[in-house]
Amino acid sequence: MATPPESPIEEEVVFELEHTRVPKPINVTIEDLYRETKFSKQEIRIMYRGFKTECPEGVVHEECFKEIYAKFFPHGNSSLYAHHVFRTFDINSTGSVNFREFLNMLSTLLRGTMYDKVKWTFKLYDVNGDGRITRAEMSDLFHSIHELMGRKPHQTEEDRKAKEQLERTFRSFDPNNIGYINFEMWMKGLLTNRTIVNSFHVFHSDP
Repeated sequence: MATPPESPIEEEVVFELEHTRVPKPINVTIEDLYRETKFSKQEIRIMYRGFKTECPEGVVHEECFKEIYAKFFPHGNSSLYAHHVFRTFDINSTGSVNFREFLNMLSTLLRGTMYDKVKWTFKLYDVNGDGRITRAEMSDLFHSIHELMGRKPHQTEEDRKAKEQLERTFRSFDPNNIGYINFEMWMKGLLTNRTIVNSFHVFHSDP
């Protein structure tokens, strides 16, 4: 059996994207991915090789995603936050993410407009996907972020500060006390909530 070349991805070569709900792989060319994302063809080739190295099956499942995420946050518990991030990557809710889904989401986070990133954060906080962020959903995300950053549970003073932060933040998006935040309220609130806006710079990467 011939040894495959180091970089098998050429202009005319197709990617085979495994999908758990499709019996046969979905073929997509590098040209397709180039048009869909804001990455160069060379960047796509490099990321594809890395993706196949980490995920030989051609898809990444949630548990594997959490393991990869944990490497970047070794001092905290990243499991819950990684679950929420994976949910935004898993566009079709199949329990797995193929390279196309992975690349498109990275393009949004790294090269997308501010509006793209605002839409992504809304989807991240809207846990059940009903178009509304409740106080409980925001609390869930805040809790996952605190765990990610290594905050210890059951510390009375820290718990009190966390609850106060949650209330302040939720009220800044819901000043009329409706009890939920829709996308329009989220957009408007971000204009005055610099903490969340500034967090977008973590994902910024120049082309």
